[in-house]
Amino acid sequence: MKPQIGDPVAPEIEADLKASFGRQGLMRHLGAELIEARYGLARISLPFRPELTQQHGYFHAGGTSAVADSAGGYAAFTTFPENASVLTVEFKINLINPAHGESLEAVGRVVKAGRTLTICQLEVFAHAQERRELVAIGQQTLIRVEGRV
Repeated sequence: MKPQIGDPVAPEIEADLKASFGRQGLMRHLGAELIEARYGLARISLPFRPELTQQHGYFHAGGTSAVADSAGGYAAFTTFPENASVLTVEFKINLINPAHGESLEAVGRVVKAGRTLTICQLEVFAHAQERRELVAIGQQTLIRVEGRV
């Protein structure tokens, strides 16, 4: 039976995901953390730091976009066979609310997993106290490449 979006992944796949995420210099530089990986779904957390802001004190769109891109990439990665890797072909993001709070949470969700191209939905939420607000939405196309690195 084919896995469904949100199903748990095998421990070895989760280990591969975490190892891959650990090799991402930008995510490490930003202080981002892969907090969940399920089949076709990934969530990344980005804690607030003043270095991640723009001139008004909100999270910068560059950081917001980067965690959204990675969340979609890892969501797609969970649907690929063992010998494959992932690269982003394109993505579009709409910033719909100022991103401010204690952290951002980027969610990538596979919409269509193909043999070559995979489409993901991207959402980014800002967390402030007890509030969770949608601050960005997007769509992404990823390509499956042979040879996991």
